[in-house]
Amino acid sequence: MNAALVEALKKGTSFGAPCVLENQLAEMVIDAVPSIEMVRFVNSGTEACMGMLRLARAYTGREKIIKFEGCYHGHADSFLVKAGSGVATLGLSDSPGVPKGATSATLTASYNDLDEVKEIFAKNKGEIAAVVLEPVMGNSGFIIPKKEFLEGLRELTKENGALLVFDEVMTGFRLSYGGAQEYFGITPDLTTLGKIIGGGLPVGAYGGRKDIMQLVAPAGPMYQAGTLSGNPLAMTAGIMTLKRLQKKGTYEYLDDITGKLATGLVEAGRDAGHEICGGHIRGMFGFFFTSGPVYSFSDAKKSDTEKFARFHRGMLERGVYLAPSQYEAGFTSLAHTEDDINLTLTAAKEVFRSI
Repeated sequence: MNAALVEALKKGTSFGAPCVLENQLAEMVIDAVPSIEMVRFVNSGTEACMGMLRLARAYTGREKIIKFEGCYHGHADSFLVKAGSGVATLGLSDSPGVPKGATSATLTASYNDLDEVKEIFAKNKGEIAAVVLEPVMGNSGFIIPKKEFLEGLRELTKENGALLVFDEVMTGFRLSYGGAQEYFGITPDLTTLGKIIGGGLPVGAYGGRKDIMQLVAPAGPMYQAGTLSGNPLAMTAGIMTLKRLQKKGTYEYLDDITGKLATGLVEAGRDAGHEICGGHIRGMFGFFFTSGPVYSFSDAKKSDTEKFARFHRGMLERGVYLAPSQYEAGFTSLAHTEDDINLTLTAAKEVFRSI
């Protein structure tokens, strides 16, 4: 990775125009992600979601969107409604500085509650542009979808002429090489990506069906652009990362070490007398200080956040840094070893007994 970045750096950091590396990474993303037939690179997950929202509205001619309580889609004004994660940790219902008009077309439902989504469609016939969600919630903690939930959303959006959008900034290339949509076998109309596809450098992307993506300028009338988008350094890092993920046994390894970690944490917590639940999919995991099960942000909010804070501090004092919020999923990587997992579980057992 570092050697490839140094070589790319010699040729220039940014050209303000498409480059061959952008085309190469685009082809890799299109080959990997079931829903993506065309893709546009940007500089962050937030930018990807901003472009996706404008595109969904341009394609459908509608303004309203449905998002889910606790799902985070970046810090753009339209999405900062019941957004979970940092907003929830800080005790803010929304963010100061967001005008009412920016969120008036954003409707919210409870994650895993298909009936509530049906009610919103019924009350807003012909007005919903898209249903946007994290296919596995990561910004309310690690919350997996019920099988019938994703299937139901796919059918509902088709029936109502709305688009289904998966925000795979977290889950893309993490749950499988083709993301959550490949893992669950549900293909959305549009997908947003970030994080992994930049290999540690700033990046984002949105893509989907060709007939929708062709609306994006310069192919179509929907304007979106960025001077640093698709820059050669981020594209190089992304290409090298995806090549590494293509190697045989990658996702089996992630599933193995993450399973040991997630199962070990829950077992250690229960052995110490705590109410705790949790789980994992491949390299993504989480746990809650509540008996569970946790299917939504409302369920997650039943967790003992003060106990989590004490646990987090105790782990930090033992050299283990976890996400600093009960409402954040955790991730493992190919750099983590079984020794790392064992060290973490040993520390966790000590902390669970002390809090």
